[in-house]
Amino acid sequence: MAASRERMSQLPYRPNPGEIPTNPGVYRFRDAAGRVLYVGKAKNLRARLSNYFAPLRSLHERTRRMVTTAASVEWTVVASDVDSLQLEYMWIKEFDPPFNVRYRDDKSYPFMAITLADEAPRVIVTRNRRIPGAKYFGPYPKVWAVHETIDLMIKVFPIRTCSDSSYKKAMQSGRPCFPGQIGRCGGPCSHKVTIEEHRAIVDDFVAFMAGGDERFARDLNARMREAAAAMDYESAAVYRDRLQAIEAVLKKSELVLTDDVDVDLFGIAEDELAATVQHFVIRGGRIRGVRASTIEKEIDISGADLVDQVLQRTYGDAAPVDIPRTVLVPSLPEDAADIEAWLRERRGKQVSIQVAQRGQKADLMRTATLNAQQALMIFKTRRTSDYVARTQALTDLQQALDLTEAPLRIECYDVSHLSGTNVVASMVVFEDGLPRKDQYRTFGVPETTDDTDSLYQVLTRRLAYLDRPEEIEPPAPEPTADGEVVTEPPKRKRFAYPPQLLVVDGGQPQVAAAARALKDAGHSEIALCGIAKRLEEVWLPGEDYPVILPRTSEALYLLQRLRDEAHRFAITHQRKRRKRDISSVLSEIPGLGDARIKALLRHFGSVTALRAATPEEIAGLPGIGPKLADSIHSHLAR
Repeated sequence: MAASRERMSQLPYRPNPGEIPTNPGVYRFRDAAGRVLYVGKAKNLRARLSNYFAPLRSLHERTRRMVTTAASVEWTVVASDVDSLQLEYMWIKEFDPPFNVRYRDDKSYPFMAITLADEAPRVIVTRNRRIPGAKYFGPYPKVWAVHETIDLMIKVFPIRTCSDSSYKKAMQSGRPCFPGQIGRCGGPCSHKVTIEEHRAIVDDFVAFMAGGDERFARDLNARMREAAAAMDYESAAVYRDRLQAIEAVLKKSELVLTDDVDVDLFGIAEDELAATVQHFVIRGGRIRGVRASTIEKEIDISGADLVDQVLQRTYGDAAPVDIPRTVLVPSLPEDAADIEAWLRERRGKQVSIQVAQRGQKADLMRTATLNAQQALMIFKTRRTSDYVARTQALTDLQQALDLTEAPLRIECYDVSHLSGTNVVASMVVFEDGLPRKDQYRTFGVPETTDDTDSLYQVLTRRLAYLDRPEEIEPPAPEPTADGEVVTEPPKRKRFAYPPQLLVVDGGQPQVAAAARALKDAGHSEIALCGIAKRLEEVWLPGEDYPVILPRTSEALYLLQRLRDEAHRFAITHQRKRRKRDISSVLSEIPGLGDARIKALLRHFGSVTALRAATPEEIAGLPGIGPKLADSIHSHLAR
């Protein structure tokens, strides 16, 4: 072990500090085969690279893994911080380094496109973003959503929908195209409008989709009224149908900001291994498209740095018209001014990066973040519920923890408390990589602020069941039709089944406490590990260094799911218990019903806070007078 530590502490490729310039630039770590492992940018190359060559113990575990895997580091000096940002993006795209964040779009999103470069532009549904001269709207979450919008739009703005071959044939033959014959195409090929008239309708189509311009609705409404006043009811009905179609389109994209606002908004949810991004495209104050993507992280990256990477990825190849005036993010990256300059250069106009702090924009950011959190949960859940992934996870766990067999039954434990009170522990069970919620258990623990002692107590109680498995008396045997009596062996209670692996939420101290419980109970055959949330390290008993599983490891996602499920179950039970305890204390006070108890808890939050309140503060709540307030105060004081 000592020799291993000595090897880890030596990085022979480390350059002398004086060799590294203090200019802005981009650096690359390479392995022995020359493969680029990581690309990063810096305003001061010497200051940034010195962080990677700090004592290995002080590095994030995954950063340590990267620098010890690397065999060389090189850098390129650039003239400005904006140049370093552009070069970093270009190299990440070219080399696809394994330690940089990796993006996985949830799907290839469909767009609505209007082929403006054509003689008679048509509207289509496509996933191809490279049609020359096309104007795009979206992305849309589903293909049917694009078709539905187009169906409504061509009722108001009848533009061409037929294929290029149908258009060419119709224009040469003088006969309308088939979609035109059934009222599904309004191009010149329908022989109802000229090419110039059709181009004007296309311009209105694009203007409406770009800004949701309500002047079209007002104009149609006025025409409908004029036709009705002139008793031209047939024309009035046509205008009415078009007006209803416009209202349906506007309803599908509700106005979330003022109608002159063009914004891209990014909601981000992350843990130590992955992040999900919800990108809301807002044009003319309305949500015109939503794109979701998942990011896999390998080395430590802060929320602000993640925003930096997301913006580079989103706008690196974007057309100028796709870059809005304002970009809303959860937190500003360190080089926000440089990114603004980069975007301004690409767009040709001013671009502002902001954090939404209040009002409608903050509400919309909360919505996007909530969507991202749900997407992250679904992403992790799907990985652990897929059969192939589950099998791979169990195999990876067996290899990583050096087990003799795959852990088909895993139990995970977490301790939760509120300042040493209401201490509870949870036990969740996964069999074959799937949760067995019918076998979850909770434990009450005497009040303590020492999580390791609580964990030892809980595991000692749980392991005791393995030594005295209680049996269920089978029902009295009944004779079959031929008189034979069949007896069944007694069944063991579920709690008496031994796990192949115990997982605890925590690092070295928690694993040491669990190992002591296993040793004292005489169950050395059960494997043990802990997963520390801060760095997602996997700790084994008696080891000075954790096991670092790759970010793409199915085993790591399974351990994460176990840990998160145990934490959720413990917190849920603690809240129920705390609420029950609070309600039972307050229900003893005469004159307090359920409604007043809920009002008190909603206002003060806990019995402790309520006990510290004065009678005057209690009496300030609606429905509680001075007499009842004195009664509550005196009862809690006793």
